[in-house]
Amino acid sequence: MTAAVAVPIDGALAERPTRDLPRWQLFELSLYWLGINVLMGGLELILQPRTEALVGTEHTGAAIAVRTIIGTIVAIIVQPTVGAISDHTISRWGRRKPYILIGAALDVVFLLGIALSDSYVSLVMFVALLQFSSNFAQGPFQGYVPDLVPAKQVGLASGLMGVMIMLGRVIGTAIGTIGLYTGNYFVATLGLAVLELGTGIATVLTVDEGRPPRPRGSRSWVQIALSAWGLDILRERNFVWLLASRLFVLMGPSILVNFIVYYLTRSHGLTHEEAATWSNIALVPVAIATLCTTYPAARLSDRLGRKALIYASCGIGAVGMLGLGLAPALPIAVAFGVVVGISAGAFLAVDWALMTDIIPKAESGRYMGISNLASAASGPIALTFAGLVMDAVTQIDPAAGPRLSFLIALAFYAIGAALLGPVRERRPERI
Repeated sequence: MTAAVAVPIDGALAERPTRDLPRWQLFELSLYWLGINVLMGGLELILQPRTEALVGTEHTGAAIAVRTIIGTIVAIIVQPTVGAISDHTISRWGRRKPYILIGAALDVVFLLGIALSDSYVSLVMFVALLQFSSNFAQGPFQGYVPDLVPAKQVGLASGLMGVMIMLGRVIGTAIGTIGLYTGNYFVATLGLAVLELGTGIATVLTVDEGRPPRPRGSRSWVQIALSAWGLDILRERNFVWLLASRLFVLMGPSILVNFIVYYLTRSHGLTHEEAATWSNIALVPVAIATLCTTYPAARLSDRLGRKALIYASCGIGAVGMLGLGLAPALPIAVAFGVVVGISAGAFLAVDWALMTDIIPKAESGRYMGISNLASAASGPIALTFAGLVMDAVTQIDPAAGPRLSFLIALAFYAIGAALLGPVRERRPERI
C-alpha cells in the first residue's frame, strides 16, 4: 500500500465551523439521505424474489450472499476513495456537488439495468454498477455535516439525518412491497430511481458548500486517491474502535431487513402477496416508533453522552431480534419488529453524531467514507453467516432457517457493544 504523503493542514480547515445554521439549512443538508435510503429500503425487497426466481429456493441464501459481497467490495473501494478526492476538488460547483450529481444520474441508468435484467449474472453486474455510482455520490455527500455544522448543532443535524433515513426506508419499503404485491418490479424500481435522483438534484441546487478544499500540494490525483487508504488512519484510535463497533451493531438489523421476506413466507407460511400485505401492516408501527425515537435520541445524547445511548440501543435491538426469532404469531413478531425499529432509530442518529465528533475535520470526506465501510460490510458479512445458516437448516426444516438466522444477531449486538468500550467520546460543549 502506498503511504500517505503528509500535507500541512491550514488551521481553518482543521476546525469545526462555529456559526449556527438555520433549521432550513440543516434540512437541506439531510435531504439526500432521504433519496439514498428510499433506494436502500426498497431495492432489496425487489431483488429478493427476483433472485429466488432466478436461482431456486434452495440456493437463495448463497445467491444473495454472492451478490451482496460483490456489490460491497465495489462500495468499499469507491466511497472512501472518491470522498478523499472530493476533499481536494476545486470546481465552480464546489468540491462535493459534481460527484453527487454524476453519481445520482448514473444510479438511474443502473437501476434501469436491474429492472430489465433477465439472468442472475446480469442482475449481479448491474447491482455492482449501482454500488459504484451510489457510493460515488455518497462518499463526498457525507462530508457536509463535518464541513458545515458547528459542534453544538451536531446532535440536531444527526437527529434530522436519522429522520430522513427512516422516512426514506419507509417510503422505499412501501415502493418495494408494491412491486412485491403486484409483481411489477420494473415500475417499482423506476419509482426508486426518480426519488433518488430528485433528492440528489435538490441537494446540488440548495446546499452552500462553504469550506474550501484542502490543498493537494504537489500530489497527483492518483496519489490523492491512494491516500484514502493510508495507514495514518490507524493513529485515530477512537475512530478505529468506533468503526469496528459500528460494523457489528449494524449486522443485527441487516439480517432482519434482508431476510424479512423469507421469514414471512417460510417461518409463517405466507405467500409473497400475503408477505407484502403484512410488511405494509408492520411498516406503520415500526416506522412511527423509529421516527419518534431517532430525533429525541440524538438530542438526548448531547446531555447523557453518545456511548450511553448506543449501549442502550444494542440492548434493545437484541431483545427485539430474540423476540422475532421466537415469535409464534405474526402480531407478536410485529411488536418485536417495533422494538428493533426503536433500536435502529436511536443507533443511526447517535452513532453518526459520535463519528462526526471524533473525525479530523479537514479530511471529512475521507473519514466519513471510511466510516461507511462498516455500513457497507455489515450487510454481506451478516448475510453470509445468516444465509449459510438458513440454507443449512432449510434442508431439515425450512421454517426454522430464518428464525435461527435472526438469533445470530444477539451475538453481533454483544460484540458491537464490547468494541465501543475503548472509544473516548468528546462532549459537544468541549469540542
